[in-house]
Amino acid sequence: MKADIEHWARRLAALAADSEVPGASVAFGYDGEVYECATGVLNTATGAPVRSDSLFQIGSVTKVWTATQLMLLVEDGRVTLDTPVAEILPEFRVLDREATAAITLRHLLTHTSGIDGDLFLDTGRGDDCLRRYVEACADLEQTFPVGDSHSYCNSGFVIAGRVVERLTGTVWDQALREQICEPLGLTHTWTLPEDVLRFGAAVGHDEQGAVVPQWGLPRSVGPAGLICARAADVVAFGRAHLTPGALLADPAALRQAQVDLPNPHAGGRQWGIGWSLDEWDGHQVVSHTGDTIGQHAALWVLPELGTVIAALINGGRSVEFQHRLASELLRELHAIDVPAPIAPPEQSVQFDVAPFTGVYERAGSRIHVTAHEAGLRLRTEPTGILVGLARSRTLDLVAVDATTFVGRDEGDSIWDAVVFEQRPDGPSYLHYSGRATPKTG
Repeated sequence: MKADIEHWARRLAALAADSEVPGASVAFGYDGEVYECATGVLNTATGAPVRSDSLFQIGSVTKVWTATQLMLLVEDGRVTLDTPVAEILPEFRVLDREATAAITLRHLLTHTSGIDGDLFLDTGRGDDCLRRYVEACADLEQTFPVGDSHSYCNSGFVIAGRVVERLTGTVWDQALREQICEPLGLTHTWTLPEDVLRFGAAVGHDEQGAVVPQWGLPRSVGPAGLICARAADVVAFGRAHLTPGALLADPAALRQAQVDLPNPHAGGRQWGIGWSLDEWDGHQVVSHTGDTIGQHAALWVLPELGTVIAALINGGRSVEFQHRLASELLRELHAIDVPAPIAPPEQSVQFDVAPFTGVYERAGSRIHVTAHEAGLRLRTEPTGILVGLARSRTLDLVAVDATTFVGRDEGDSIWDAVVFEQRPDGPSYLHYSGRATPKTG
C-alpha cells in the first residue's frame, strides 16, 4: 500500500511547529518506494525555504558511513576488524603505551577504545588535516582500559578515517565519494563547504531560533561528523545496508551486537559496527543520530520490514521532534509502538546521595553532582576545546532505580537518563549522553 505523502507533509509541518523547528526535511523508504517531504526555512534570517533536495548536516550519522568504508576494506581483505591501529598507522599513539598497542579497528568502530574522545581540534583545511589530527591524539588519556566499557568517541572515528586514507591512498572525502557516493549514485552528499554551497544548504539555529554564529565543524573531524546530504540520499545509504551487494557483501555484519551499553536508555541497548542497536515492539531497529552546531539528524533502519527513515532538522527541540515523527510514521506504516522515552517512576525511589556526589571529568567536560533538596543535581561544565561549542546543562535528578536517574534541563521536554556505575576494583563512572565519565573527586 502506498504512503499518503500529502498527509505526511502536513504532519511534518505540524510537528515542526510544535517542536519549534525552523526547517525539516524527511524521507522514508517503504514498500519499495521512497517518499520525500519538507517544511519551513533553511535560515530564519533569509526565509529561504527548505526543499526536499536541500542539504543538512547529518552530524554523527557520518560515523556509519565511515564504518562502512572500513568494512568495505575488510571485505576486500585489506585489513581485519581486529588489526591493531598502530599496525596500519605506525605514527598513531595515545598517552597510554599499552592502549596504543592494544587498540584495534573494532575498538574504534564500537566506541570501546577507552580514548577520551571529544577532541574537536581544527588542524586546518589542508589534505593533511587528518594526519595532523592523529598526531595530536598523542596526549589523549584513557577514560577506561581498552575494551572495558563503552563511551562515545569522536576521536576514534577520525582515527578510523585516517586508516581509510592510508589504505586507499586518497583523502577521506574522496574515498567517501569513490567507495559509497558514486556506487550508490548519491548526487546530494558532500563534505566540504564549497561543494555544499552549490545547493540549498541549511544553517543551524539555537534554542531561541536565532542563526548560530558558526556554520560547521572543522574539516579535521570529517569522518566523525561532516557529511551534508539531502534526506533521500541518507535513505538510499540506509537501504543499501538491507541489500547484500549494494555496497557490502554482508551488510548484516554491521548490525551484529558487539557490546552492551551501560546506559541503555539513551538510544539503544547495544552497539554494532557503527550502528546503535535496539528493539521496538519486537522489531530490530538499527539507527544513528547526529548533532552539529544547531543542526540535528536521525537515521532509523528496520531490517525485517525494509523500512528506512531519515529526518534532518536545523534547530528546535530535536529529540522531541524525532521521537514524535518516528512514532507516528511507524504506527501508521507498520502498527509499531515506539517505546516512550524514560521518565520518572510513579512512586519515588529512596536512595543515599553520598555514593553519587562528586566531580566526574573527561576531556572537554566536567560534571558536578551535588546533593540537592530533591536528591541530586547534575551540572555539566564544558572545558578546554569545547568551551564555546557546548553549553552548560543543569539537571535535577530523579531516581528510577538504585543506579538510574532521569533529569531535564530548563526548556527540555524529554528526560535524559543518567546511570552511575561503581566498579568494585576501579573508579566510579557516570554514563550520560553516551559518554562514560570517571569520578575524579
